Amino acid sequence: MEAFAHVKYVRMSPRKVQLVCDMIRGKDVNTAKAYLNQTSKAACEPMRKLLSSAVANAEHNHGMNPESLYVSTVVANPGPTLKRGRIASRRGFVRILKRTTHITIGVSEKA
Repeated sequence: MEAFAHVKYVRMSPRKVQLVCDMIRGKDVNTAKAYLNQTSKAACEPMRKLLSSAVANAEHNHGMNPESLYVSTVVANPGPTLKRGRIASRRGFVRILKRTTHITIGVSEKA
């Protein structure tokens, strides 16, 4: 059994969020929370909240023991991109892409 938590439209590039995803994938929940607390990446704050939500979902909805959980699935997919721009030199227009991310965390019990 696996419990999930999702967050959508995080105003961060998926490439930056995937670095944090790779760091906590496969770790037990307490170790993953320690990594997220000690790492100075901007993506750690929404990931920490999402991990807490996934643990709460597992405990409340599926009756899992929170001490025996580990992070089984972490996915950071690109969301819609906000297109913005600014004036550049010689009357040009430069496109600025503000990327968003959809993050999914799944936790399950150790067998």
